[in-house]
Parts: sequence; structure tokens; C-alpha cells
Amino acid sequence: MNPKVDKYLIEGCMRCQYGGTPQCKVNNWRAALELLRQIVLETGLTEEIKWGVPVYTMNGKNIVTVNALKDSANIGFYKGVLLSDKNKILSQQGKNMQSDRIVKFTKVEDIEKLKDVLKSYILEAVEIEKSGKRVEFKKNPEPIPEELLQAFEDDPAFKKAFYALTAGRQRGYIIHFSQPKQSQTRIGRIEKYKEQIFNGVGLHDKYNR
Repeated sequence: MNPKVDKYLIEGCMRCQYGGTPQCKVNNWRAALELLRQIVLETGLTEEIKWGVPVYTMNGKNIVTVNALKDSANIGFYKGVLLSDKNKILSQQGKNMQSDRIVKFTKVEDIEKLKDVLKSYILEAVEIEKSGKRVEFKKNPEPIPEELLQAFEDDPAFKKAFYALTAGRQRGYIIHFSQPKQSQTRIGRIEKYKEQIFNGVGLHDKYNR
């Protein structure tokens, strides 16, 4: 047993403030997590702890993870969008997760029924990694708000500055500008960050320094 994974399964999620307490979400899914872990190990992947959860790798490349949410135990595939998903068991966790896909479980019995299927998915994920195939990320998966499009039309230099930003910075601003329900509030946010955009600075850059 990897002692760090043992700590995760026995004491709870290592990055959770409730780790080792009755409130910890891992406690509810320990049997399911242990079974998922065993299934993954039988495929020959290397077991590590990253970001406080068990991650299974091949030659240093992340293939799958086993973790718990409040309402389920899960196995996650880092390049899940590339899997054929013949059994239609994969789901997307959050609309912004372009690559990752997960399989959620609430019963150990359901994991038992899908043991062979899960192994086949893991082995397919390994072959995808060996092939070097990459996920083609969309630069702006979120729709651009009308207020930002209007700002581009009113100020072509602003549009040029915005699209000179990296795809990640563009996406950060689009999400931030789209959040308010009121159009006037969205306009206010755009105006607030115009100078920052002209300077080539991302929304969260100050937190990364």
C-alpha cells in the first residue's frame, strides 16, 4: 500500500479540512474508492498522490485519478474526451472541463459489475497516451457576451488588444464579463478592465506573481 494513498483512504482527503473526521466525504465512499484503486492497479499504472488525491500515471503522464465527491466515488480520465466510451458511462464534470471525463458510483455493486469495462477504458486511455494524441482545446468555449462584442465594434484597437492576449487570458475575461445578469453591470466590468487588457495583463495575473 502506498502510505500516502493509505492516508487518503483511511484518514480522508489530504487537502480537506475535515480529513480524518466524520464530516470527511472520503469516509462515505472508502469501500468504493478501495475497489476502484484495486482495479486501476491491476492495469499496471504507477500510483502517486497529486493535488491531495491518488493519481495513476504512466512514464510520468497522468492517466486516471480516483477521488470522492460529496455524493459519489469517482474514477476520472484526464483525456476522457478522447475515449470511445462504447458503454456510455462517462460524464463531464462542469461545462468548462474540455478534456476530463469521470464515471460516478454510489454503490460498490455497480463498480463490481463494471470491473472489466473500467479496465478496458483504462487500457484505452494508456494507448491514447502512448500514441501522443492530444486534446484540441477550444480557445473560447464560452460565448462572448454581446456587450463585449459591442465594445469591439466601438473600439477596434481594444478588440486587437483583447485577441493579442493568450487564449487562457481571453477565456478568463469572457467568463468574468458574462457572469452578471444585468447588461449595465457587464458593461461596467468591461470598462474596468480595458486598461489592463490594453497592457496585456490577464484577469488573475496579479495572483500569479
